[in-house]
Amino acid sequence: MCSSISNGTICCDRSSIRSDICIMKGDVRTHPASSSVFLYFSRETNGLVNYGKEEGDEELRHEKIRPYTRKWETSVMDAIGELGLSAKRVNYGIIRHHCDVWHDVPAVFFSTGGYTGNVYHEFNDGILPLYITSQHFNGKVVFVITEYHKWWILKYGDVLSQLSDYPAIDFNGDKRTHCFPEAIVGLRIHDELTVDSSLMEGNKSISDFRNLLDQAYWPRIRGLIQDEEREAQEKLKRKLSLFPTSLETSIKMEKEVQEDRSEKPKLLILSRNGSRAIVNENLLVKMAEEIGFEVTVLRPDPTTELARIYRTLNSSHVMVGVHGAAMTHFLFMRPGSVLIQVIPLGTVWAAETYFGEPARKFGLKYIGYEIVPKESSLYDKYEENDPVLKDPNSVNKKGWQYTKNIYLEGQNVRLDLSRFRKRLVRAYYYNIAKMIGRVHLQSQ
Repeated sequence: MCSSISNGTICCDRSSIRSDICIMKGDVRTHPASSSVFLYFSRETNGLVNYGKEEGDEELRHEKIRPYTRKWETSVMDAIGELGLSAKRVNYGIIRHHCDVWHDVPAVFFSTGGYTGNVYHEFNDGILPLYITSQHFNGKVVFVITEYHKWWILKYGDVLSQLSDYPAIDFNGDKRTHCFPEAIVGLRIHDELTVDSSLMEGNKSISDFRNLLDQAYWPRIRGLIQDEEREAQEKLKRKLSLFPTSLETSIKMEKEVQEDRSEKPKLLILSRNGSRAIVNENLLVKMAEEIGFEVTVLRPDPTTELARIYRTLNSSHVMVGVHGAAMTHFLFMRPGSVLIQVIPLGTVWAAETYFGEPARKFGLKYIGYEIVPKESSLYDKYEENDPVLKDPNSVNKKGWQYTKNIYLEGQNVRLDLSRFRKRLVRAYYYNIAKMIGRVHLQSQ
């Protein structure tokens, strides 16, 4: 629906359970004071176009839309500002809303409200739908944002700059009338953390989105690398000035350390604070190192620069993490890498739906590790035959609040390391085989 419309038309597609999309084509004008977007078109008289005065406006169509991608969730959608879309025929006189700013490219209207603040929702309900909806404009599009947050613009500025050549507009905060030749109101969404190439112009896929992230973050990453190299050189110079006779030894040691590190597959542990933490994480690190991994522990928080997270994950061969929003960062890994998701009690369906299946679509080797009751902190709180331990599905059926309170906010994990070791060994030899294969190809 709405793939091709004529000037002076509003077309709305409300067929999806996830989001509504409306397209306006013609003389599109914002009016923040009334939370409205108007589409004007004229009556022609004697070959001349005459725009109408206020009392002469004739409203032909009016639509309402909340531009957020969780249409079925009434509780969150009620907090999303509703936009009124009106198509008006104007007669004889002057048009009501004069353009303060005229744009010669289309606009995409969307909200950064709702569950913004949770990285899963920021990507699933924001960044990926924005890519799906706007990438075909090749940057020649303006983003108009309701429930605008400056921190969100700063956090995702690198990605936004790949999708739009223009600064985003705060719909509610900018009181000027902005005028566009076309507008898309709302974002299209396909499924959890993915892009359905069959629904995309040019068959774009999740791999193309990953390439866009590369383009967004590598300029900043190159700057970080240059800064670190400069600091390392200055540090080495300071050391050598204190021990000038050890120049050759120092260079040799630096080289040996770098070579030793480069030969090992890199494993990243995505660490959690609070609920669903791995309480024996230090022993997990030790075991992974004994297997042969170079281990990094990453504890991202809302202030962590995404380019830094991207750099770390982009260079990792394996990521281990407990089910939760931070697992969204698998989008920063290279296809062909390994994702090991630790699945606490009561989260099997969510873990597979939100991360397992999307990870496989993304091209990762996915390994799910379902814990047994003895690996859960809930084992110390409930009797062995309690449904919380024996039948989590029956507990989840009682409602989201039960799932949230018991399994998401009330549970930590103590890994059975001998059991978990098998997954790490599989991941290790998988990567060693890939490295040997790459070396073999290079030597031919």
